[in-house]
Amino acid sequence: MLHTAIRRVVVESVAFLFKDAIIPPAYFFGKLLFPGIVADASAMEGVFEQSGLDWTIARPPELTDKPYTGKYRVREGHLPLFGFRISRADVADFMLRTVEDGSSIGKVVGICN
Repeated sequence: MLHTAIRRVVVESVAFLFKDAIIPPAYFFGKLLFPGIVADASAMEGVFEQSGLDWTIARPPELTDKPYTGKYRVREGHLPLFGFRISRADVADFMLRTVEDGSSIGKVVGICN
């Protein structure tokens, strides 16, 4: 991306990487039940963090096919409390809005309905 003059990137990762989530204990269950996904997502995040790009990483919990609502909660560095699900449409909305928002550069955010 650096060779094509693209600087800004917003990527979707997984809520399993939040190690401090108590309800649900996301990291514990993620490592136990989905070790490959947790390892891959962690490696992907590391690539972006070291890339020199203006990145934002969004970590949603379970994705649903429910319709777009435009109503979602975002929390820097954590999954919002009792954040169990979010629609794919709402994640897409968040990511598109975040591309133009410089306040989230270099941050990992949790997003849920």
